[in-house]
Amino acid sequence: MPIHRSTETIRPTQSEFGQIAYDVMDCVYAIHNDFGRFFDEAVYKRELADRMPGMELELPITLTHSTFSKLYKLDVLAHKRGIFEFKAAESIVSRHRGQTLNYLLLFDLPHGKVINVRPESVGDEFVNCHARLEELKSPAIETVNFAPSVAGAAFFHDQLLAMIHDWGSGLETGLYEEALTHFLGGEEQVLLPVPVMGAKGHLHDQKMRLLAPDVAFKLTAFPSRQEAFENHARRLLQHTNLKAIHWANLTHHHVTFTTIR
Repeated sequence: MPIHRSTETIRPTQSEFGQIAYDVMDCVYAIHNDFGRFFDEAVYKRELADRMPGMELELPITLTHSTFSKLYKLDVLAHKRGIFEFKAAESIVSRHRGQTLNYLLLFDLPHGKVINVRPESVGDEFVNCHARLEELKSPAIETVNFAPSVAGAAFFHDQLLAMIHDWGSGLETGLYEEALTHFLGGEEQVLLPVPVMGAKGHLHDQKMRLLAPDVAFKLTAFPSRQEAFENHARRLLQHTNLKAIHWANLTHHHVTFTTIR
């Protein structure tokens, strides 16, 4: 199996999760009032587990595909029904929501919450996910603007779709990027300096992920406004020696392959 969970979960109703979330937050508020806001997130989640039964911490889940393996660790699983991700940050940002969504998909659960213990008052946000990975293994594929003749195209297309067939298309883009890098030979072979040119010549060498010496690749998960990314990517090409960028935009039900030249 390509996804190896360390425990089985139970999909709750929204009201069941609501009660779990209420109880967890009630305890978190008490802990925050006792400990203050300056400790690492590990302190709060471990104290939560000491005060409340049914909390499982730092649960591992491993994804595999051929020779690639990726280990994740979930912060808190409550009563096998709800996910709680703890942060000690300035504020809750999209990356935190995305990480929680990633865990909801991996553990096949519909509801979770991000908890931020750093502010004066505890911050929290619900994250919901009604998709399931089994439903995301055969997304619609668009290749109208993809150039198979450009170096690296076949590998990029075929390898990414093979991973989606194993895992599904809705996980964090960094996972697919890390796996592609692995199959290309690792960071030392893929993340390479590219000269950036300005009005008076060479400005700087910037590291980019390359499929071939003059072809980069990029993965995104934009629900809309893909044109803005493409416009900026074309400007990037104008100031480097790259000939093309192979780009895949992944959403839950749609994958678009584009070659920008």
